[in-house]
Amino acid sequence: MIRALKNTAACLLALCALAPVTPALAVVSFPDIENEVMCDTCNVPLNIADSPRADQLRREIKKLIARGETKSQIKSTLSGRYGPAILALPPASGFSLAAYLVPIAVAAGLLLLGIVLVRRWRKSGRNNRADEPPLPDSDNLRLDDELNRFGR
Repeated sequence: MIRALKNTAACLLALCALAPVTPALAVVSFPDIENEVMCDTCNVPLNIADSPRADQLRREIKKLIARGETKSQIKSTLSGRYGPAILALPPASGFSLAAYLVPIAVAAGLLLLGIVLVRRWRKSGRNNRADEPPLPDSDNLRLDDELNRFGR
């Protein structure tokens, strides 16, 4: 009985060790957030910004990390203080969702237009060849002579 309990406890411990860490418990590192936040004076991502304001934002983010906030909480705090433009990526909801959907719709439309145009082009090429009158006999003889002269 004790051996079975030990085996069960060992299996549970192994499963806990292999289970993925939930985002709420994940340790947030500064580089994880730095490339997803914009410097509001430089208008570039914080990881490449080089200004006193960028340094101030970096210190603020490090303080939030030290308080134990998660990545989403930090981004929410910064967005609440400085507006949604502080985030490098717009939120995937509301009107900002268009930033993700419009390029996909344009690409799909262009692909569809390309398919339609290629089909029309191929169809018109076949129809033109069928409508062409045959060459006169004199032109056929001259063409054959030219081809024989060049060895074809």
